[in-house]
This record gives sequence, structure tokens and C-alpha cells, in this order.
Amino acid sequence: MQSYFRGRHFIDLEAYSREEVETLLDVSFDLKRKFAMGIATPYLTGKTLFLMFFEQSTRTRNSMEAGFAQLGGHAGFLDTSSMQVSHGESPKDTAIILSGYGHAIACRYCNWGYGNAYLNEMARWSRVPVMNLQCDLYHPMQALADLMTMKEKFDSLKRLKVSIIWAYAESHKKPISVPVSQILLFPRWGMDVVLAHPKGWELPDWVIAKAKANAEKYGGTVTVTDNEAEAYRGAHIVIPKNWGNWVTDQTGLQASGAVKVVDDKLRAHRSWKCTEAKMATADRDVVYMHALPADRNNEVEDAVIDGPHSIVYDEAENRIHTAKAVMTLLMGGR
Repeated sequence: MQSYFRGRHFIDLEAYSREEVETLLDVSFDLKRKFAMGIATPYLTGKTLFLMFFEQSTRTRNSMEAGFAQLGGHAGFLDTSSMQVSHGESPKDTAIILSGYGHAIACRYCNWGYGNAYLNEMARWSRVPVMNLQCDLYHPMQALADLMTMKEKFDSLKRLKVSIIWAYAESHKKPISVPVSQILLFPRWGMDVVLAHPKGWELPDWVIAKAKANAEKYGGTVTVTDNEAEAYRGAHIVIPKNWGNWVTDQTGLQASGAVKVVDDKLRAHRSWKCTEAKMATADRDVVYMHALPADRNNEVEDAVIDGPHSIVYDEAENRIHTAKAVMTLLMGGR
């Protein structure tokens, strides 16, 4: 068990070994049991955390705020539109000042070409841990909760067929960070990962290369296809979720704010929707996962997300337990 976490940044899970991720999961399970039993966990009493959000949030904001309160600390919510960031204050200045006021900084900044660079610049200057609440490239908090949920539902993850499938949505042009984090993480547990998307919605080449290297090292596989039916066929876990075609088309690019981009290229793939008929081609005990919010009746039929194969609410609940584990180890520990 690796136990050296205190003071480290949490930008992506690639910076953490498999053994370190297992430690994060062990702590998550322990915190979940204690929460169920009503046992107090005041591991971070008197600590202060700053939560910077460039975008809207439900699960991430509330899992961090409530989770940090349950750990005994205080989390301050910072809407960046009301900060001097909106007037051009640099990430360097923001990080130095906030890290002098408290014990950690967490930030969500999803805009393509901006978010990850901003987080890394803050991490360069911060004197306290910087945690990624989702950027344009990574969503480590979500991927960790996904892995925890899978471990709860299956005796072994090795050689499970896990299909990450692009799905149609119109709400806004979403970041690629969820599928990127998933395809990099899941092969490290020996899963057979299938990434399916229409042509034009590719993930970066370096992501696929890294994912395949992870699979080779840990005994899994990574397959990339534009055949949606192939992804559903025999799958044990399906994760149909929309992401934008940022790698091939920067339409809608701006420094902040989610942009709704519905064009002919997108509309041509309305059929990429998770339906009961498609789920019927998967394994008999297949589970349906989604990071939420799901674009109902575009990404997925109500009959699927509300049906017996759906574990989306278990997945969402685990966001608070994994967030608490990350905060406990990075801000407390030894």
C-alpha cells in the first residue's frame, strides 16, 4: 500500500501508480462505510479549501462541499465570473494568493485549450495541493468514482468488456475529459476497453497510444471502432456519453462558458442513442453507466437510464466518497 500523498497535486490519474489508486479506493470504501454507520470522520478539522468554478456543476460542487464539511473543514465556493480572474488576473497570482489563505485549491475549467494549461500553471505556483474538478482533458474525480462503482458491482474487473460509446446530445459541445480519463484508467485493471464513436469524434492520438500501453502492461486491451453495434455486443459495462469533436473541429472555441453547437455534422449521428434494443445485445447482466447529467431521449432512452441495468445513481453517490478520499490523503495524511 502506497501512503505518500500529502501535498501532491491531483490533475490526472496518470500521475498516480496503480497501487496509489488502489489506496485511494481503499480509503473511499472506508469513508463510505463510516458514512453509512454515522461515524464522524473529522480528518481535516480547521482546514480551508477553495473551489473555483468556471462552469456550472451539480455532482462535483456538492460532493466537494458536503464531503469537505463531513471531514471537518470549510469549503468556499468561488464563481470565477465574480473573481478578478474575470478581469484577467493570472493563474499565478490567483494560486499564490489563495494558497496563502488556506490548505488546497480545487478548480473546474473545461474549455478546450485553456483548462488543463490553467490548472498546471496554478499547480506550478501554489504552495498547497491543486485538484482538478474537470478540465478540457481530464476528469480524474469522475474516473475514480467510476472505478469504485465497478469494483462494487463485479467480483473481478479483469477481461470485462467495457464500452465507452459516443452518444448524441444537443445540450452543449461537451469536453472530452470523461472518456479520456476512462480509457486511460480502465485498461490498468485488465479490462477489455472498446472506444466507439462516429468518424470525426476521435480522441487525441497520444491518448489512444497511452491507453494501449497501459493495456499491454496490465493485461487488458483497447479497441477503437466506428461500429456502434460492435461496442454493445456482449459488453459487461456500457458507458454511452456525448463528447464534442474538439480534436477535429474547434467550432465554438472560447475562453469560458459552455457553447451549444448543433450542426449538420452532429445531427447526422442522431442514431447513436442508447436504447433497450441495443442493450439487449450486450451481456445479460450488463450495467449502464453515465457521469450525468444525461441528455435524456437524445443520449439514452428513459427505459434504459431508469431501468434495471442502470447504476448511475450508485455511480453519482460514489463521487462524494472518492472526493473525500482524495482530500483526506492530499490535505491530511502524513
